[in-house]
Amino acid sequence: QVHLVESGGGSVQPGGSLTLSCAVSGNTGSRYVVSWHRQTPGNPRDLLADYTSWGTTSYRDFVKGRFIIARDNATNTVYLHMANLKPEDTAVYYCRLWGSTDNWGQGTQVTVSA
Repeated sequence: QVHLVESGGGSVQPGGSLTLSCAVSGNTGSRYVVSWHRQTPGNPRDLLADYTSWGTTSYRDFVKGRFIIARDNATNTVYLHMANLKPEDTAVYYCRLWGSTDNWGQGTQVTVSA
């Protein structure tokens, strides 16, 4: 069983930065993808970026240049570094790990306002 725990959300002013963490535990298998998503009320979860166990990353166009996904192998944590945040980045952010099973974390709130 895989467990994902997000942390690092909070409130920040426009132009600010936050780093979200996704702590991964359990039997992930050898091939999987960890992705970050976000959701606002009434809307589906939107994919932002992903990191594969074989070392590739990809980003949606609207976060390129502002968000970076990275993994710390020592702690088995996947980070989402977010810079130049905008009010429209306000959402609940989730990490997901999919491989042999599909797993989601509980989410962490990010609020961007002046």
